[in-house]
Amino acid sequence: MNTTDLSTPKRVALIAGPTASGKSAAALDLARRTGGTIINADASQVYRDLRLLSARPTEAEEAEVPHLLFGYRDGADACSAADWAADATAAIDAVLGRDRLPILVGGTGLYLRTLIEGIAPVPPIDPAVRATVRALTSNQAHHALTREDPAAAARLHPNDTARTQRALEVVRSTGKPIGDWRATRVGGLAGRVTIDAQIIDRPVPELYARCDARVGTMVEHGALDEVAALVARGLDPSLPVMRAIGVPPFAAHLRGELSLADAIEQVRQDTRNYAKRQRTWLRHQFEKIRSDG
Repeated sequence: MNTTDLSTPKRVALIAGPTASGKSAAALDLARRTGGTIINADASQVYRDLRLLSARPTEAEEAEVPHLLFGYRDGADACSAADWAADATAAIDAVLGRDRLPILVGGTGLYLRTLIEGIAPVPPIDPAVRATVRALTSNQAHHALTREDPAAAARLHPNDTARTQRALEVVRSTGKPIGDWRATRVGGLAGRVTIDAQIIDRPVPELYARCDARVGTMVEHGALDEVAALVARGLDPSLPVMRAIGVPPFAAHLRGELSLADAIEQVRQDTRNYAKRQRTWLRHQFEKIRSDG
């Protein structure tokens, strides 16, 4: 990581890593040392409903140094990668305009890729097409995608509901496969700023132990109450906030469908699986820089 002059305008720091790797602490330390502003790049931390389950910075940490795009969306307001990238670009430009260092922190690969590389210029999706696609089960959507966009179907696991639905609605609404749209990207930070990336890459056993410990801490601090409050809102179960890691198993426990022990173990497994996917993506996308966080 080039640390020679991180406070120079037009330079953006990125601290990325899997969940529970210690990237938030590293970002806080960098912000203290440079007078920088931390900008969230985690898909779950955008929602104000998920402070505990998303392991958002504490109120004290947010008060200590400037934090942007944390808990700034209501759970009923789905935030796409394009939505976040537009908000993050505006936040970065505002911080640079104050001669401060923007410090991106997160591990949501789609968010980071969209911000850095730009977005595919896909036209708005026909609402009727979207409603039809969203009414399909995961298997039905994947079978349909296999017929209508085989290349996309081959890339996507049948259980990757959100991306399968997106690919299907794009090909149905535009008549053009999503891969063709993605061949051209607009916007993006690449070439406009210099990104100093630090990737926190812990050994897998250590990372998994940290994931497990984090889930236990969440439960101790009231994660079940957080999920209960979210469920009580009666939101559409397809919303990202309702599918966030931890919400479905703990909601099932609150309905009496899972024991607390089983729910906790499911959340731990889901967290480890997600951390593994994040780690793989980051290792392929960025220069691998080891850090003890």
